[in-house]
Parts: sequence; C-alpha cells; structure tokens
Amino acid sequence: MEEKQGEVVLFGTWISSFCTRVELALKLKGIPYEYVEEDLTNKSELLLSHNPVHKKVPVLVHNGKSIAESLIILEYIEECWNTTPKLLPEDPHQRAKLRFWANYYDQKVVPFFYIMTRAKGKEEIEKAIEDLSQVLKVFEEGIEKDFPGQNPFFNGDSLGYLGISIGAHGCNYKAVHEVVDAVVISEKNPKFLSWINALKNCPLMEETLPPQDKLVARFKEHLLKLNIEAERQAYRVSSSD
Repeated sequence: MEEKQGEVVLFGTWISSFCTRVELALKLKGIPYEYVEEDLTNKSELLLSHNPVHKKVPVLVHNGKSIAESLIILEYIEECWNTTPKLLPEDPHQRAKLRFWANYYDQKVVPFFYIMTRAKGKEEIEKAIEDLSQVLKVFEEGIEKDFPGQNPFFNGDSLGYLGISIGAHGCNYKAVHEVVDAVVISEKNPKFLSWINALKNCPLMEETLPPQDKLVARFKEHLLKLNIEAERQAYRVSSSD
C-alpha cells in the first residue's frame, strides 16, 4: 500500500475492540480514513514497520507518522482534530479522571474476559465471573464518586472518551455469555449493566460494533485452535517421556 501525505490510515482487525475504539473516534469526528484489515496470524511488513515494539493493532498512520495503543490514539485524535464533537471536556481534572477510569478498565476488567474464554471447566469460569464482579463494583463506585450526577460516558450529547473506551469492549458482553455459556455480567453490577446497555443503544456504537453472531463464531474458532494446540503440546510432552 502506498501512503500519501495527509492521509489517515488505520491498521486493525474487525474482532478487536481496541480497533473499534479508534473507528468510533474517527467516525465521531468525521475524519476520512482508510482502513487496512490485518491478518494477525500473518502480519504485514507495513504493520510491523509502523509498530515495531508491540507488533499489534490498532495503529493509526497520519501524515506518514504512526501512533500505537488505542487510548493514546484517542488522545492524539482529540488533540490533532480539536473540533466538535470533542471526546474530552475542557477541565483538566475531569479529563484526568476520565483517563484514570479508562486505564482502570483496561488493566483490571479486560483481562477477565480473556480468562473466562480460556477457563478450563465450570469452576474456573465461576471464579472468574465472581472476581470480575468485584472489579466492576470498584468501577461502579468510583464512577459515581468522581462524577456525581453526571454521565461521564458522553461528552455533551455525543459519545465521549470514556464511553468509547468502555463501550467498544463492554458492549460485546452478550457474545462472551454465549461463548462461555454463563452470565458474565449480571444484576450483581446493575449500574455497569445499565451504562453498557445505554452505550450499546447509541446509533454510532450500533453501526460500528461487529455482529454478535460473527464474534461468537470467531471466538469459538479461536478457542478450538487453542485447545487443539494444547492437546498437541501435551502429546509431545508425553511422547518424550
């Protein structure tokens, strides 16, 4: 692919909620962009050249310069295209709190979805669900304490930085329910559930999120490959004894 000065190019993959974040921000701002779908089992040389450190998507290329990591890309978009609708409020303290909770979600909440889809047996899944519930409770209490009487997921009438960050991932929770055959997010976390469902009903979110059936099929396909590889590895070990 030949890159041109001034163009915006997003390297991503449809199944990644981190890539969905960037697409949501670009669409919200009305920024024209080219999308390049990457095969993560056979990454392109162009992707590797743009993100030589982590070798992951998403990567945004603007004016020939690359930016990696979804939350950093969101901030870059906000600073570079400082037009309405804005992702973040003007107040520095409010902005800092929104960044804090977006980072908390990535560090504390997201890993449990990977744990659950790779869990071995019902007990492991139930333990992961309970641990996730406790982490989400901290999130619920923190949001209510830091943003009393506010809706921090929207900036004015449009999706904001935190809504994009949380919604792009959390709105897919029903697909995870189906994959692990269990209720992952329940009434134990009513506030989080209501926030996610409100985000899911946002037209831009509905338009950009991948279809649930397509997600479920890919998750199951990926898990099948992981299980086959694990069995092969176990066979290699037993054969070498």
